[in-house]
Amino acid sequence: MNRRQFLVKIIHLFLGFLVFINFPFASYLSNKIKKEFKMLKVSSLPKTGPWLTFDPFLFCVHHNDNYPRGNSSMGPDESLSGRDIGNDFSNTNGWSMYHGEKIPGFPRHPHRGFETITIVDKGLIDHSDSLGFSARYGDGDVQWLTAGDGIQHSEMFPLIDKRKNNPIDFFQIWINLKSDNKRVAPNFSMFWKDEIPKIIDFDKNNLKTQIEVIAGSYKNKIAPNPPPNSWASDEKNHVNIWKIEIDKDADWMLPEVEKNINRTLYFYSGDEILIDDQSVYVNNMIQINDSKEYLLSSKGKTNFILLLQAKPINEPVVKYGPFVMNTRKEIQEAINDYSKTGFGNWEWLDDGPVHGGKYEKFAIGDN
Repeated sequence: MNRRQFLVKIIHLFLGFLVFINFPFASYLSNKIKKEFKMLKVSSLPKTGPWLTFDPFLFCVHHNDNYPRGNSSMGPDESLSGRDIGNDFSNTNGWSMYHGEKIPGFPRHPHRGFETITIVDKGLIDHSDSLGFSARYGDGDVQWLTAGDGIQHSEMFPLIDKRKNNPIDFFQIWINLKSDNKRVAPNFSMFWKDEIPKIIDFDKNNLKTQIEVIAGSYKNKIAPNPPPNSWASDEKNHVNIWKIEIDKDADWMLPEVEKNINRTLYFYSGDEILIDDQSVYVNNMIQINDSKEYLLSSKGKTNFILLLQAKPINEPVVKYGPFVMNTRKEIQEAINDYSKTGFGNWEWLDDGPVHGGKYEKFAIGDN
């Protein structure tokens, strides 16, 4: 129990006594304190699979696989025996094949009605899609894909190093599109590592915090422009996606926001932080239910946090696998359209193409 929790407990006991003797306003004060104490809701992150998200965010998953050295086909130079090939999420030996058969990753699959944002800390991803766009990116880059009216794409993880391990560490976030924009033309954008602002703050003890701004802004530093039809393209929607790295023993102030903005901190790596005197350990998420600023203090070691923040869209959401629409009728339309059109032409030789054995980054079709 931390200091604040102890004080609140003492106050509740005192107010309980006042309620017992019918002291005026005691019930009101007790309920108000309980409500304010729940402004920070802490809950555990799952060990595997997607994290809980809030409107307009639909999905967030952290992939962290320590792949072995690569073979001649850029797959793992290890036996795949015992894995459920085509659907391997086992994390056996610290890595999964996912839907890949020879090379790990996600062979071609469709989307409609939302956007994917892929933030790669480490490793490479090969992108191919039904519009003819392709890319190899990673090691600090971000891809932002507007599925809109419909697209097929593949995301493969080529293991190009044949002498040592090929670790990959990335986030994929899905953000919803407003109903007016669910059927817009697809858009493919790359944010290369050097284009993404990284702001360093120093506290009174000269200890630093780095804020990497994938979407939105921080201290007048603005992220690359999101796709034109994105919910993030209007600054009034206050979409911020930040990666926050707080050095051991450093303090950093999370800025206040306007009211009715959803803010969630995902504490995914490190040891411990204090937020508003409340101790939170790694592998927890913090849902912030008010708009004020909060002091974060880093304990134990350097700590890493992902911030997702935005004004909610507040529209109905109906999901069916890779499709996110507003009604069941629109979901059925998406299924029918995909069966008829394939959301474009798949011109690649297989369902999970990779782009050569050399370390190089590129994008063909980047908007």
